[in-house]
Amino acid sequence: MGPRSPESTRPGGVFLARHGETDYNAQGRFQGLLPVPLNATGRAQAHQLAIRAAPLGFVELWCSPLVRARETAEIVGVALALRPLEDARLVETDCGDWTDRTRAEIEAEDPTGYAAFAAADPDFTLPGGESFRAQTVRMMAALREIGRQPRPVLVITHGMAIRLVFAALGQPLDAVANAALLDCSGAASSSGRAPDF
Repeated sequence: MGPRSPESTRPGGVFLARHGETDYNAQGRFQGLLPVPLNATGRAQAHQLAIRAAPLGFVELWCSPLVRARETAEIVGVALALRPLEDARLVETDCGDWTDRTRAEIEAEDPTGYAAFAAADPDFTLPGGESFRAQTVRMMAALREIGRQPRPVLVITHGMAIRLVFAALGQPLDAVANAALLDCSGAASSSGRAPDF
C-alpha cells in the first residue's frame, strides 16, 4: 500500500463489493467456503469493478481470504494501487451440507429451508453449517474495525454477507449481483442510527 495523504483520514464511506462470477455462481451451486476461482466473466467483472471504484478515492482495500474474493481484490488492487488486506471474518456463509449442491436440488429437497435461506432469515442455520445470525455478528464486527481505518475503504466480500449487513442496517436486499458496489456507511441501522463504521 502506498503512503497516505493527509486527506486519507477524511470522513468517507465504507463500501462493500461482491466478488466476480464463478462457475458455481453460473451453475446456481452453493460454494460456501470452497476455494472456487473466478471464471472469465468474473475476471472481466472485477476489471469493471475497478473502473467504477477508481473515482471514489479508496485509501484501503479489504477482502475475504476466499479465492474468488481475493482474486477480485487483486484485480481491483492493481488498478487502485492498493494491496488487499484480508480478514477471515469477511468469508461467505459456511453452507455445511449444502456445499457443492445446486440451489434447485436444495429447493426440491428442503423447500422450507431454502425459503428461509432465500429470505436471509436471521434465525436460519444452514444444515451442518453456519447461522445467519452468527455470520451477521462476525461481519459487523469486522466492518466496525475496518471502519475505524482511514476512509473511504472498499471491502470485497460475498453475496449473502452483503445481504446480511444491509439487513442489519435496516435496508434488506433481495439479491446482490456479482461485482456490485454498494455504499453501506450511510445506511440507517434498525435503531435509526447510522452504523458505527
